[in-house]
Amino acid sequence: MPSAILPELETFGPDRCQTLTYEQADAYTQKLAKTHYENFTVVSWLLPKRLRDDFRHVYAFCRWADDLGDETGDTAESLRLLDWWKHEIDLCYAGTPRHPVFVALRPTIEKHDLPRKPFDDLVDAFVQDQTVFRYASWDQVLDYCTRSANPVGRLVLYLCGYRDGQRQQLSDATCTALQLANFWQDVRRDIIERDRVYVPRDVAAVCGLDVELMVKAVHADIERGPGCGCGGSSCRTAPAGIRGILPAYRTTLQSLVGRTWPLFERGRGLWPMLAPDIRLDIELFTLGGESILRMIEKLDYDTLTRRPSLTKPDKLSLMFRAIWGKFTNWRTGRSGDAA
Repeated sequence: MPSAILPELETFGPDRCQTLTYEQADAYTQKLAKTHYENFTVVSWLLPKRLRDDFRHVYAFCRWADDLGDETGDTAESLRLLDWWKHEIDLCYAGTPRHPVFVALRPTIEKHDLPRKPFDDLVDAFVQDQTVFRYASWDQVLDYCTRSANPVGRLVLYLCGYRDGQRQQLSDATCTALQLANFWQDVRRDIIERDRVYVPRDVAAVCGLDVELMVKAVHADIERGPGCGCGGSSCRTAPAGIRGILPAYRTTLQSLVGRTWPLFERGRGLWPMLAPDIRLDIELFTLGGESILRMIEKLDYDTLTRRPSLTKPDKLSLMFRAIWGKFTNWRTGRSGDAA
């Protein structure tokens, strides 16, 4: 869907930024959170009311940064806008926020003593996306996740009153796993829309997959147009390129999914260390990511022609599971202590 952010650069951009009061800026972030689709509503009704505004302010920062990096369609322009966004972070931490996102975010930063590093790391990840389109190794992909995903989890922990290293490491495992699940879900989309491949070459090579041949096969499939309508590349009318690489691709995805599961499992160790009133949202994100991996498995690891996604019934089922777990925790009296 078209970006709702980029048109607002005329009002809230580097050349002209309309001044808003805190109340107006807060209302702006509320509107922003309601107009963007996510697998789960970021500021859901399941969060304690005392945290909803703060979560929304952090989300608004992430939404703007993401669109500045991914939606302009021009690398030079994205780099220019991301550099400007970092300058807005400078102003915010200097106590003189200008952009409405930072006008809303500044009191949240002060209230929770949020460090600057997670915000800088997120912007750095979007900058990296402008210049790095292939990854040579699994370790390089994990390194990217330390900036693209893990800072979000750490900000969530700060908002919830947790600052210890143990919880941060468990959160990192969950956030990295969520990012990886998204990569394996969107291999085809990333190639088509942004010429990015997060499948690491070292894992692909072991499984017999040529990454650049995969990219060419996907583009050839798009140029060919709709086929017989069966929806699967195993069909005899599917492009020869897709058919030819599919066995190696499936083996590669199976290996990558296998490397992702232990991260989700490790991250589950965070759940009993969280207060019950915030645990449910964290559980829902994990359950959603794990469900994506299961869907990939059911597709026999073919995400080149079919994209797994959660339906509304899927989300309701996950929510029921999480709510039931929360009810069980209430009955047993388990809760996480702030550190």
